[in-house]
Amino acid sequence: MRIIFLLFLVMPVLEMWLLINVGSQIGAMATIGLVLLTAVVGAGLLRVQGFATIWRGQRKLQEGQLPAQEIVEGIVLAVSGALLLTPGFFTDAIGFAGLISPVRALFVRTALSKMVVAPFGAQATNFDFKQTVKNADVIEGEAWDDKNDRDSK
Repeated sequence: MRIIFLLFLVMPVLEMWLLINVGSQIGAMATIGLVLLTAVVGAGLLRVQGFATIWRGQRKLQEGQLPAQEIVEGIVLAVSGALLLTPGFFTDAIGFAGLISPVRALFVRTALSKMVVAPFGAQATNFDFKQTVKNADVIEGEAWDDKNDRDSK
């Protein structure tokens, strides 16, 4: 908890210091333009990589596998996107790091190593998703269309 508090305290100060130093070197308008450029480029890269992650996750679901890696990648991409949209160079550097595949893979491996991936109520980390779906409770029911009932009266 102290680390998060320190991050919220140190990050804005570091960002202001970097923005002031860069602004004094290249000018205020160029600094603003650079911050906007990193946000636009980052958003474009995030969009492409986000869709690729979603498609991989859907493919895994269709194959009957749990898309745990893709879920964690999506979280890393979301945090990276938020950091890229935050004005500043330090947050942009961290955000772009999350968009680099090998760095993101390292984040994902680290996060997955600390997690237990299992369906709701399951005790094991390895399971057969198709078998779990087959064994799921099924509630049978009946449906009818009111329009057809009105037409027959």
